[in-house]
Amino acid sequence: GAYPATGGIRPEGEGTHPGRDASPPQGTPSGTRTTDPPESRTRSNPLHRRQREIRTWNTMSRWRTDCIEKPLSRLLMALGRAVGSHPWPFFILPMLISAALGGGFYFLKDNETNNIEEQFTPVDGPAKLERTFVKQNFPLDASAFSVQRLYSEGTFASLIVSPVPPGNNILSEEAFAQIIGLDALVRNLSVRDGGRDVTFAEVCAKARGQCVQNEILEMIDWDPAQIERSPIAFPQHMVQGRGLVFLGNSLGGVTVNESGFVQRAEALRLYYFLEENSEMQMETSLWLDEFLRVCDGLSVEKIKVSYFTSKSREEELDANSKEVIQLFSATYFLAITFSIVSCLRLDNVRNKAWVATVGVITAGLAVLSSFGMLLYIGVPFPMTVANAPFLILGIGVDDMFIMISSWQQTKVHDEVKDRMAHTYKEAAISITITTLTDTLAFYIGILTPFSSGPILKYHHCHSST
Repeated sequence: GAYPATGGIRPEGEGTHPGRDASPPQGTPSGTRTTDPPESRTRSNPLHRRQREIRTWNTMSRWRTDCIEKPLSRLLMALGRAVGSHPWPFFILPMLISAALGGGFYFLKDNETNNIEEQFTPVDGPAKLERTFVKQNFPLDASAFSVQRLYSEGTFASLIVSPVPPGNNILSEEAFAQIIGLDALVRNLSVRDGGRDVTFAEVCAKARGQCVQNEILEMIDWDPAQIERSPIAFPQHMVQGRGLVFLGNSLGGVTVNESGFVQRAEALRLYYFLEENSEMQMETSLWLDEFLRVCDGLSVEKIKVSYFTSKSREEELDANSKEVIQLFSATYFLAITFSIVSCLRLDNVRNKAWVATVGVITAGLAVLSSFGMLLYIGVPFPMTVANAPFLILGIGVDDMFIMISSWQQTKVHDEVKDRMAHTYKEAAISITITTLTDTLAFYIGILTPFSSGPILKYHHCHSST
């Protein structure tokens, strides 16, 4: 029979189901499920586990996960074949487009913005809303200027004078003789605006029809001999006809005696406030530029002069940003050198030095085109955006290496159009997805309300474009 070795009798356990007794004990019906030992319940059956994996794989294989990759790959493969078949249109047309969009840099001067407060503070920040409230309810009186009524730091020039050597008393007749000379020099400054001279008397902030004076000089009536003869109370001094005058922002490093009078001071600060009128903004800016130019060439003895204006921070930010241009040129040179060295081969067929050079130049054309387009449509251009090309250069060089790597994996004896089709098929997918995610990240940065100010939004806008 089927079991000759046992005389036709089925051996114990043969053909039985796991978990059923092959020979049930007496009194137990045949086919009754018995309880598995604990170790048999915890031990997994490899065959059953493999069967479950196969069923899971068959279920997942029914879902298409390449619904985007496959058509995009075919599209880019066709594009690569077109580039390989007709390269000149793809070379000349981008050059012409970059040249046309690069003309937007003609408007660079008009779109530059370096206002630190506008760029680095939130547009609808609570501080700006509160300032608007103060401005509406406590407006400035142009005919009666008061420092206490300023709702901003104001438009001003400032001189800080300290003795040489440091530690001496600045309240000396010799020092004040030079200080009064500096004050006269500043008040006599004028700058040419078109066909007329703009003087300090035209742009200064006025009170009672006259330019606001420095209290400490007005107290001694611009007589240096009076500074050692007249006792000065600190921080408030009584001036005849004017009442108490606050000197806390004019004198620094002050030492007073038991009576509250100044014995010595280590620094003196002079302020020259200008009109806040928007109609005079151009004239005040020109005068401040002239003030900075004159102070750069100052040469005095016995005293040290430091100077500062309300636009000094913007000037420094502008200067620092312009220094980046030189670094950018050096970075481009290093990137081209690194790319060429990385792609050098002893085999002339596989040598890709010129391809690497053009790849880096392509990243530069991307900067030229994108920035030029944004300047055409009037997007503000803070000078800190000049740092964005470093980021764009890094992404462009990375994509260039991916393209070269895919090209070198193609068959040398194939036609150029076939090699280009394979290169685009393999490399352009990752480049496209990476570019889309980078662009999306930058545009999310533009829309987010958590940016510290418009400057980040403009940076994200230029980088994503």
